[in-house]
Amino acid sequence: MPENSLHRSVARHSVARRSVLAGTAATAAVAALAGPLSPKAAAASFGYSDDGSNYVVDTGANLVLKVSKTNGDLTSLVYKGTEYQGYGGKNSHIESGLGTSTVSIEQSGSTILISVAYGTLKLYYAARSGENNVYVWTNKADTSVSATRYILRVKAGLFLNDEPDSYTYAPTTIEASDVFAKADGQTRSKHFSKLRVIDYDYIGWTTGSVGLYMVRSNHEKASGGPFYRSLLRHQSADGGGLYEILYYGQNQTESERFGLQGPYVIALTDGGAPSSALHSANLDTSWADSLGLSGYVAASGRGRVAGVGITGRDTSYAYTVGLANSAAQYWGSARASDGYFSIAKVLPGTYTLTVFKGELAVTTQSVTVTAGATTTLNSLAIPSSNDPSNAPAIWRVNDWNGTPGGFKNADLMTYAHPSDVRAASWTGNVVIGSGTETSAFPCYLWKDVNSGLTVYFKLTAAQAAAAHTLRIGVTTAYANGRPQVVVNDAWTSAIPSPPTQPATRSLTNGSYRGNNHTFTYSVPASAWLTDTGAYNTLKIYVVSGSGTTSYLSAGTAVDAIDLLV
Repeated sequence: MPENSLHRSVARHSVARRSVLAGTAATAAVAALAGPLSPKAAAASFGYSDDGSNYVVDTGANLVLKVSKTNGDLTSLVYKGTEYQGYGGKNSHIESGLGTSTVSIEQSGSTILISVAYGTLKLYYAARSGENNVYVWTNKADTSVSATRYILRVKAGLFLNDEPDSYTYAPTTIEASDVFAKADGQTRSKHFSKLRVIDYDYIGWTTGSVGLYMVRSNHEKASGGPFYRSLLRHQSADGGGLYEILYYGQNQTESERFGLQGPYVIALTDGGAPSSALHSANLDTSWADSLGLSGYVAASGRGRVAGVGITGRDTSYAYTVGLANSAAQYWGSARASDGYFSIAKVLPGTYTLTVFKGELAVTTQSVTVTAGATTTLNSLAIPSSNDPSNAPAIWRVNDWNGTPGGFKNADLMTYAHPSDVRAASWTGNVVIGSGTETSAFPCYLWKDVNSGLTVYFKLTAAQAAAAHTLRIGVTTAYANGRPQVVVNDAWTSAIPSPPTQPATRSLTNGSYRGNNHTFTYSVPASAWLTDTGAYNTLKIYVVSGSGTTSYLSAGTAVDAIDLLV
């Protein structure tokens, strides 16, 4: 499942050793060489100029940047004399670039702000004296402008990368125009990020002596929640890209949110990780309070939610508390010892508070946040019936936590295509009591690949004399794929109605995250074998009238399956 650690890979090449990093809070202790906590350089040259086509900003440290006066593109990013911005004749910008825009610049003390207006869209770049950072905000007010991502384009050859999200050395296209295979059968795609939003604070590359990173914003105006995955970075023969994506249509579970988002920070360092002071949870932007950013809400206009604790938890799992409404989203981790949580910097409003066991929602309630105040909640209780793991079962394959973690190929599927040579066979049957039930059960089921998977199990005479409920939990589906079951080739369930799920690809581009749903089947006593020494058979088929073939046939991701007493 998603890794909460610093990811490094070393490309074997005749030039100097270089590596790629994806950061988490756990890596904040790495030497910080950028941001508000770094020693201020002598900023004698801090200021800006106009070269006719661009506004040119010198931070007075080691960074000089240029922004187009025509469309707001970032056209140059020079650090210690080396140009890092751009590839294929393209600049860094919102989406694929804006059209003719109104671009202005203003210096306010130790801050220089470049403002870009394109229709209802507002884009801001801020530079601070003595810092090697570029602070970026986006305000998308409505759907009239497509502006859900910022891409920092980076020249080829500066950072070598053979991470799973790279397709530099993957010449064969195997799906759409964005999933590729290397000669050895390993797959690559810019979609294969491994990380959920909650797992990282920054992404980027380092040579050991120079680091270039995108430090993500708090995603309060993004969509999909804490467990969402989308593009983070890519590399091709042309160059690399670092992304801040606020709304991505692939495998999306929520409607788009609008308003000011940021800052996300382009940070350059002497090779170390960006300062933890730049992480969204820690970032102090009081210096921006008076800049006049459209939609900006200072810390004084925000509130906090704190919970004394959460009871009814399974302490073997991590719990996350999320806040969401149509305007904003936030989340925080519950303390392992007692479930205490605190979520700060929240815009005023009424939110649905959801407690997640792993990625499975186990309780919700409404909470109202007031500017300048803390909403304190008494200990939250998770009703026993809300956690499906509490239901007594004759047998259970995997545990209920909202993810396919533990099932066959589950770890690999966040950074590889199902056809990847590293994947174990998607077919094969499962025997209850073998000790390998979970590891033998494939995390994904497809109509055209492994439909008809068979589970073998025995029942006692008393168990066989009664009707039982069978449950199959899923985390997402593609093309309305859902399970229909057959017991002992004698009883066939009805075809269940498809739950609401994202309509785009998911299982083949690194994401199992959709809408958790539980299918229940009431199996009559007449379906069971009366011979207690014989194995009952449960066949699971994937049914749908949609999808195409192979791994793009209708499919679903499995959370858990059990037979209740």
